[in-house]
Amino acid sequence: AQDRLFTGPASDRRKFLDRFTLSLSPSHGRSSIRFEKARSERNRLLSDGVTDRSWYEALEADLSRYGAEIAGARVAMVAALQREISNRDTVFPRSLIGVDGTLEARFIDGDNAADVAEFYRAELAATRGTDMRAGRTLIGPHRTEFHVTHRAKAMPAGLCSTGEQKALLIGLILAQARTLGAAKPILLLDEVAAHLDAIRRAALAEELLDLDLQVFMTGTDAGLFSDFGDRAQHWRVEDNQLSGG
Repeated sequence: AQDRLFTGPASDRRKFLDRFTLSLSPSHGRSSIRFEKARSERNRLLSDGVTDRSWYEALEADLSRYGAEIAGARVAMVAALQREISNRDTVFPRSLIGVDGTLEARFIDGDNAADVAEFYRAELAATRGTDMRAGRTLIGPHRTEFHVTHRAKAMPAGLCSTGEQKALLIGLILAQARTLGAAKPILLLDEVAAHLDAIRRAALAEELLDLDLQVFMTGTDAGLFSDFGDRAQHWRVEDNQLSGG
């Protein structure tokens, strides 16, 4: 499902980043749900041509609060990921990552959550006319773009080769696992080794062992896991039967 992450729509990259952010900030999910509920209700007012200011002010109070929380959590997650990526030298290419969004930019510039929320509330009020003509809310964290760049090549991930995109994606996942090391997450990797050359497969095995986490990997070729040797448990599923261990 993540094969076209860097070339697909921006919404896929936002979801990817938000899943990462949720692991670091558990309240991120609640903020996202409440933001989307308020946005949906405001969009309904806009599309119906409702002009009652009190309705908008009530919804925009929620949008500004939860929108600021979403943006702040994303910026914190990106900063944590970038530190892990920059501090570790591996065969997986280092990436430069960032978020391009109206609210996220305010946090990056040093504003606090209260200031960002107030800025967003004022912007929502000022753009009601434009939003009404469009029939939807045009500014906010639902329009944010998550950028990933191949650092050594100074090339956007979406323009890199398929193999490089796979390697960049794996690098991001490994960086996230390291940010959560104290929490001991479980890492699930489906068919990831099949997309790597022999050097990167060996490097991935060492990276995963170094994480000291519980990791589940799947694949249809046993040879893809040979670099683990006896340092991992190997299981085989065939005809609805599980063997090995």
